[in-house]
Amino acid sequence: MRPRGVQIAGGVLCALVLAGCGAGEGGPKSAGPTPAAVGPVRLWPDLAPATNPPVDYGESDTERVPGVEVADNDVRSVDPVAVVQAEVRAKPDTYSGEDGLYEETARAIEKCTTAPAACPVMQPYYRDLTGNGRDELIVGIRMPEQQVGVRVYLAENGGLTRIMSTVDQVINVELAGRDLVIRVASAGIPGYEYRTAWSWDDQQHSMLPTRDEIIRVRPSRTGPSAVPVPRLVSPSPTAPAPAGSPTPAEPGSAPADPVPAEPVPVPAEPAR
Repeated sequence: MRPRGVQIAGGVLCALVLAGCGAGEGGPKSAGPTPAAVGPVRLWPDLAPATNPPVDYGESDTERVPGVEVADNDVRSVDPVAVVQAEVRAKPDTYSGEDGLYEETARAIEKCTTAPAACPVMQPYYRDLTGNGRDELIVGIRMPEQQVGVRVYLAENGGLTRIMSTVDQVINVELAGRDLVIRVASAGIPGYEYRTAWSWDDQQHSMLPTRDEIIRVRPSRTGPSAVPVPRLVSPSPTAPAPAGSPTPAEPGSAPADPVPAEPVPVPAEPAR
């Protein structure tokens, strides 16, 4: 049992504290009742788990680019057009899946050296998406029917590994930190679009769609015509690039200074 004097002193102190609470401006004020935390509730607890794994959509597939050597594991030392051409030549009759390209797109890629103005390979971008301290190569490929292929390549062991490949009706592509965010037009829900964030996964050694959501969009006052057309890439650029924009490095040239990657705008008509 505590001494009676201590109890009285404690009671006086409590009374003084309570009297001072909220007595003047700036004092503590009640925020109201705290809502009760509601945890997740499992539905159908007796439902048996699936016995077969889900269908593989190829999100974790990686592939070595044949015949491409990367000096000092620097992706800026390789020609992005030559990288895509090497993949096309390795699988010339593949028109679906992660390597799939339209036949006319594959033919145009083969002619990029002689017809750079019609080359479907767009300006490359560079960003450290894996967290290894080196940039990865981000390539966009324009295809018919407003389809755009987005591929990401990792330099390792003196070669190039493709760690991401997807094709869709892309509205635009954005870089957010180490995430690659792809916005896609929604064909079935007018006024909405799909937004997928692709992130590096160490265990799978590839980029995975870690966040997928459907979001509501507001119509732009300027319309899709205000979106700038992406600059095409040729193996040997004939005109200097605008200041501050990343450009492909010619094979064998010295690595370029790091250039911050910017969003890759891709024009597309709004979904009907």
